[in-house]
Amino acid sequence: MADTSKLADTLNELALFVNDRIEGYKTAAHETKDPQNQAYYQQLVQQSEQFANEINGFARAAGGDAESSTTLKGKFYRGFMDAKAVVTGRDEKSILDSNIYGEEWAIKAYGEALADASLTGAARQAVERQHQASQQTLRKLQQLKGIEEV
Repeated sequence: MADTSKLADTLNELALFVNDRIEGYKTAAHETKDPQNQAYYQQLVQQSEQFANEINGFARAAGGDAESSTTLKGKFYRGFMDAKAVVTGRDEKSILDSNIYGEEWAIKAYGEALADASLTGAARQAVERQHQASQQTLRKLQQLKGIEEV
């Protein structure tokens, strides 16, 4: 049972970061003026919601609860970015910078979850797949930023 609760804790911690990802991309989709970027951010919201549902399913199966909250750090960061936007405005570059920063944190959270020996089987496979998708997203955001800076 100790392994089960450790697994649930690991998955709940990861779900917090995935929920941050959802909120970040919802904000980006709302703030961008670029229709292509908006569609991409909305796609990432849907992807993140699927990720959260999957992680929460494994957490429940491991004896835990579904996690619907976000991290304290994420809440502070979104508040900081909202305040910054009031002063500087939200251009595409700053939106991309925020998304890159958030995706880097998500990748770190996936790495920490994958370092947990209690994460095995189908849950590990799902987290590995999500981790790879997050890395692909980071690369695409970095490419978009490169395009914006040209």
